[in-house]
Amino acid sequence: MSKISADIKEGLGLVQVYTGNGKGKTTAALGLAFRAAGRGLNVIMVQFMKPPENYGEHIAAERFDNFTILPLGLDHMKQRVDKEDDISVSQKTLEKAKELIYSDEYDLVILDECNVAMSRHLIDVDEVIDMLRNRPENIEIVLTGRKAPQKIIDYADLVTEMKMIKHPFDKGISARKGIEY
Repeated sequence: MSKISADIKEGLGLVQVYTGNGKGKTTAALGLAFRAAGRGLNVIMVQFMKPPENYGEHIAAERFDNFTILPLGLDHMKQRVDKEDDISVSQKTLEKAKELIYSDEYDLVILDECNVAMSRHLIDVDEVIDMLRNRPENIEIVLTGRKAPQKIIDYADLVTEMKMIKHPFDKGISARKGIEY
């Protein structure tokens, strides 16, 4: 690790939450990821509710040696998914997240849509908090997604709520390649 990365790493170790019904939670986490990767930190984004498809962030992350996106979720945007499948996939995703956090290979770990998985009772909030409490020092964690449970909000060091005021969906404009995905 370079000197600058070692200096930066000493200041890490907080838990951030991006929640709310507005657009921009994953986008904010990606901005943080690109900033951290640009400074030489090792970053991984584990995606709970997104499948391994051709999302713009996946294409962009491939350009970095130190930023990985691991989409482990089911496609909730295009199909209805069985609750038992949701629970199974979410549990496996949480186990993989724990493995990555405890590996000490990453400086920034983003758990994308983890809040949604907790709010839908697909993974246990207390288990997530236990994972956060027991993580190695100097690992920054970001949890994204709507409806962050109150226990997570209380535990976190930083909580940002994205509030929807107006959205193109209201005008019938669907998700656009390169902007929403």
